Amino acid sequence: MKINYILVELIVYLGLPYVIWTHGRSFIGDYYAMLFSTIPAIVYTIYRFMKDRQFNMIGVFIISSLLLSSLLDLLAGSALQMLWNSVFLSYGFTLIYIFSMIIQKPLAIYLAVEFMYLQGYPREKSKKLYFMKGNVKLFQLVTAIFVVRGLIMNSIMVWLIINHGVDAFMHLIILRKALGFVFSGLIFIGFLFAGNKAMQLIKEQDIGCSKPVETVEAE
Repeated sequence: MKINYILVELIVYLGLPYVIWTHGRSFIGDYYAMLFSTIPAIVYTIYRFMKDRQFNMIGVFIISSLLLSSLLDLLAGSALQMLWNSVFLSYGFTLIYIFSMIIQKPLAIYLAVEFMYLQGYPREKSKKLYFMKGNVKLFQLVTAIFVVRGLIMNSIMVWLIINHGVDAFMHLIILRKALGFVFSGLIFIGFLFAGNKAMQLIKEQDIGCSKPVETVEAE
């Protein structure tokens, strides 16, 4: 089942865009070929969103990002500008992660809370757990992985666009998917480490006792 899921993703995010881009650009031009090549990923993402019923912060964030990206693509007017818009948008999301770290409310915590909610744990209890003093810095590190991913991927994207122009498009698709797998693994390990450390801290401070546990304001 997992293999089928990976195969479908490879077809949707790599195979179909490659076919549409390489065979369509000579007929409809670079811009429209690039625009149409994004449709399979958009349709599939929305399908997964509806099928998994991800009506939570994670799902809303994904769909909002997708809609904003699609709107910028439609307004781009040219293939090259479409690529630059993608870079600017990616840097924008990276800045959001950085800002969340500066104000001591790392987005990784909210992502962890939503994941725990899908496992059946109430959001408020998870949020109280993860915002305990001592836990926040762990999720700061996880959020930092998102930042590093954004900076590395965006910097490579800029280099490819400057040196290859619109021909960088397929390189960017492959690059995003390859680095996506690598950083997804690092992020998973980071969440696992932070979650385990949080539970250890809970045991050490004995949540069941009467003394209050110091937390960082989450709202």
